[in-house]
Amino acid sequence: MKKFEVFNNFNDPVLIIDGSKNVIYKNRAFENHFSDFNCLQKFSHKINFYVDVCAISDDMSAYSPISQALISDEPYTAIVNYRSVQMKYYNISAFKRAKYSILIFKDITSDIALEKYKDENSRLTDKLKEVYKDYQNLLKTNQDNQNQALKMILINKISNIIRESIDISKVLTSAIGELSSMLNAFKAYYAGLDGENEFKITEIYPKKNENLTGKVISYDENTYSKILKKETVSSHCIKEYNEAKPFTLPVVRIILPIYHLDNLLGIIVLLSRQKRDLSAEINILESISAQLGNAIIQASLFQQINEQKDELQDTLKELKETQLQLIHSEKMASLGQLVAGVAHEINTPIGSIKSNNGIMTKLIKQIQDKDLAEMLTETTRIDKLAIDRISNLVVSLKKFVRLDEEELQEADINKELDLTLDLIYHETKHKAEIVKNYAELPMIKCYPNMLNQVFMNLLVNACQAITDKGVITITTEIQDDNLIVKIKDNGKGIKKENLNKIFDAGFTTKSVGVGTGLGLAISSKIIQKHNGKISVNSEENIGTEFIVAIPVGHA
Repeated sequence: MKKFEVFNNFNDPVLIIDGSKNVIYKNRAFENHFSDFNCLQKFSHKINFYVDVCAISDDMSAYSPISQALISDEPYTAIVNYRSVQMKYYNISAFKRAKYSILIFKDITSDIALEKYKDENSRLTDKLKEVYKDYQNLLKTNQDNQNQALKMILINKISNIIRESIDISKVLTSAIGELSSMLNAFKAYYAGLDGENEFKITEIYPKKNENLTGKVISYDENTYSKILKKETVSSHCIKEYNEAKPFTLPVVRIILPIYHLDNLLGIIVLLSRQKRDLSAEINILESISAQLGNAIIQASLFQQINEQKDELQDTLKELKETQLQLIHSEKMASLGQLVAGVAHEINTPIGSIKSNNGIMTKLIKQIQDKDLAEMLTETTRIDKLAIDRISNLVVSLKKFVRLDEEELQEADINKELDLTLDLIYHETKHKAEIVKNYAELPMIKCYPNMLNQVFMNLLVNACQAITDKGVITITTEIQDDNLIVKIKDNGKGIKKENLNKIFDAGFTTKSVGVGTGLGLAISSKIIQKHNGKISVNSEENIGTEFIVAIPVGHA
């Protein structure tokens, strides 16, 4: 029917049904969305309420969304899902006009998906909290172990070193230093197990022998067999280890195995020129061995905990950034839909007014009354200027929210600043004089709509910082291969203690309902995306200046 063709201008599907439940009109959007539509009955069976509706009669068909929309005397709305090739979700709005029921289907599939994503995001956040709680418990357990170790009766200074430090390098260096003093050793080192009958030297005393660090050594079968039996090996030898050059005179070599439970971790080797009986010190050495074994394992566990802590902090940071990007994407998507709708609604009447203005201009030439013709000519001229102003504003709005920029584009930043100023003219016209110090700039590759968001945020903040009437100065220049944009106001400024927090998500100095604390955080992320930097200088009651620097060769 011709009278319903106006609905072809709708982006949303429209279905018109008469009182006999006959479909009398479907707009193009409906045919695109529901290409498999055969009849109303089959179509109704494919549509269900998104939230279950409790049936109070045996007639289940009466509880389909389409049936409810048709029998309702009042304007009706419901969220439904449509099962076809894939599941889609719509918000049905229905109202009656004369004998017709008009049903409008708004596609909200992406909104439902977003809600599900938010729910999943919330679930992951809760899971992350549980992991963090487990981490805290693990830290507590580790602390309890250390406290328990502190309660142990330590037998000498080495045991005190082990108790007081979790730096394994420090513990081993101190331990072999103290053992060297106790046993009059001229050389001592710790070598970790590096394979069957192979050990790698990692800590050495004194420091003058550091050239041995990293060296792999081995022993004869008899010595290695004793090490495997957890025995402290004391012997006179000519060679320090199999690969070493012989000594001129025999030396006393003491090898102290370091175990944790039944696992061999490494050995401490001491060389002394003083002949001595170790029977009196064997218990001390064995105790030290057990202490060092525990110390090495605890240090390893602590290192793992630190690594887990770093990973957890990185995960938390990524989660915050993901949430910020989600908020930003949702905000811009909503803005894009709003602007597209507003632009469409404005363009239609403006087109009509523009056409009438053109007809009026032609008719004026046929008017004989000179005064009347001049008056009407001036009126049509003013109307034409107003029409052009509205049309340009619509174009500016569309440019500002161009959401399809997935690749870098060349842009003139001076023009982008002017575009942003046009859009916030209602904010600035009564609050501030705009002073432009534009330099001649090259075209740069960037994401223009994102940068416009930054400029808009900074300019609106500058306006809001001005109490009565002030000045906002915009400066552009090229400096050290960077494009610089400075936005300065003479408003109330920012407190010194807040300067290092203003780019944090959620932080705001504005009152409740005015600021969300996301604008500058999102602006900072946008500038980082351009490999640039944003900084601020401010002084209370003097003013604030934001400086944006973007590499000219960003692409």
